[in-house]
Amino acid sequence: MKNKLVFFLFSILLFLETNAQCAMCRAVLESEESQTAAEGINDGIIYLMAIPYILVAGIAYAIYRKFNTLKK
Repeated sequence: MKNKLVFFLFSILLFLETNAQCAMCRAVLESEESQTAAEGINDGIIYLMAIPYILVAGIAYAIYRKFNTLKK
């Protein structure tokens, strides 16, 4: 139990310092004066990351409804 708690806290603290950009994209975008391109890249990465989670959640919900509906 204690090992699970330590692992959980470590993984939460590890994600506090994450960035959405890879090192190469970050180096190119930091050299730019306005940060609009960097914000656009970050939004695109978040959008691409969210789509698979939404699809899996939709499929899981469909399976849940299929198995938990009352059969007439």
